[in-house]
Amino acid sequence: MYSLLIVDDEPLIRKGISKLIDHEELAVGSIFEAADGVSALKIVEKDKPDIVLTDINMPSMDGLEFAKKARELNPDIKIAVITGYDYFDYAVTALKTGVDDYVLKPVSKEDIKNILRKLIEKIKKERAEDEVRKTVEKLADIKSGEDTGTDYRSGIKAVMDKRFSEPDFSLKELARSVALSPGYLSSLFKEIFGITFHEYLISERLERAKILLLSTGLKNYEVAEQVGFEDPNYFSTAFKKRFGMSPSKYRASAGGG
Repeated sequence: MYSLLIVDDEPLIRKGISKLIDHEELAVGSIFEAADGVSALKIVEKDKPDIVLTDINMPSMDGLEFAKKARELNPDIKIAVITGYDYFDYAVTALKTGVDDYVLKPVSKEDIKNILRKLIEKIKKERAEDEVRKTVEKLADIKSGEDTGTDYRSGIKAVMDKRFSEPDFSLKELARSVALSPGYLSSLFKEIFGITFHEYLISERLERAKILLLSTGLKNYEVAEQVGFEDPNYFSTAFKKRFGMSPSKYRASAGGG
């Protein structure tokens, strides 16, 4: 759910905008109201709304000054200004100074729905990209770990990275690739990586699956195939066990679709 802050010095306008919002369709939960930029900034700092709809012409602090200060408090906040035709040029200037969008008065239900939908899509996209970045960084951190007194880590990692998506890839296959016995490799793998070969392989596949879920339109079974799971049901079960939600719910909650 997304939270929204409506800023306007006229109570009837604030209430009117609030009534135009289709909460269920847009997944808008909490709605906050403020009559001026000063009180609105306090709400931004305390309640951290995802989206702001603000009038431009307000006493004490105009909409653009408020938007600038709100963005300083929360760089990720999405802001649209609501203005009349007399302030159209001002609204265009706002877009050049960091405001995300604008809508002209008088606003209709469709206007509000469209502007909120655009801002929510921005949020979804940024959150998905951020989640992909974090996952890639996590994988990179694993890859850059130091050797634990052996010369095998980098060689094992190279084979794992190349073959993790092969459904029949096994400890025996890895042992053959690095010229070690499966028994010795099993112990060595646990010593180097702190987990078993199977745990590492499943973890690697699931982390890669997260990236595909957020960055592609592949169906769940296609993602499963891409990362080495022959059984889509097993993939879904393993994913939910590790991350606490199904692949579809993860994709939706992280903003990937």
